Amino acid sequence: MIEIRQSNERGLTNRGWLQSQHTFSFSDYYDPEHMGVSALRVVNDDQVTPGHGFGTHSHQDMEIISYVKKGTIKHKDSMEHENILPAGEFQLMSAGTGVTHSEYNPSSTELLKFLQIWIQPNLYGIEPDYQQKHFKSGEALQMIVSPDARDGSLLIHQDAFLYQLQLKKEQLVSLSLEKGRTVYVHVVTGTIMVNGEQLQEGDGATIKDVDVIEFVGMNNSEALIFDLP
Repeated sequence: MIEIRQSNERGLTNRGWLQSQHTFSFSDYYDPEHMGVSALRVVNDDQVTPGHGFGTHSHQDMEIISYVKKGTIKHKDSMEHENILPAGEFQLMSAGTGVTHSEYNPSSTELLKFLQIWIQPNLYGIEPDYQQKHFKSGEALQMIVSPDARDGSLLIHQDAFLYQLQLKKEQLVSLSLEKGRTVYVHVVTGTIMVNGEQLQEGDGATIKDVDVIEFVGMNNSEALIFDLP
């Protein structure tokens, strides 16, 4: 079973400095038919104008992933991290018992485009943590996040995996699933065939009750794949 969430169906926020497209209900956008998939709660496609960003605010008991598509994030948090997150880099912040942070576009000229992702944890009240990494394996399917930090991936407090899929035109990649798992696919760039269904930039798909998912690049393309309980 595959259920497609087209890009133009997503919720919208426009605050001038911030333009955001929401795959699932978030902030002022509410749709009871789209509250998340399994433990995946938020996929926001954010665009931030130069010199602006999210001021200091707090989170608790949430696994928060950021992936920079274009530009740079300047990150600062209450765990004394002050980091630059360039395009192509992943950040995972485990909010645990509570953390405050800010995320800014430090450039005076370049737009910041990034994905903000929230996954509900299966452990609560843990010590907050921060991880950041640029994955350079060159593999078409790269594990980014896992519950045991296998193969150099980032550690998440949930039975969830995140893969980065990078395909060339006509390239085929398969992902085998354990029984009972749910997958969510979000296309970052390009066009991809997913089990025979075409997904374009910004589109998403929920996939259940299959053993194998086949991805074919219709052009040079990229997607994030969430393997969820």
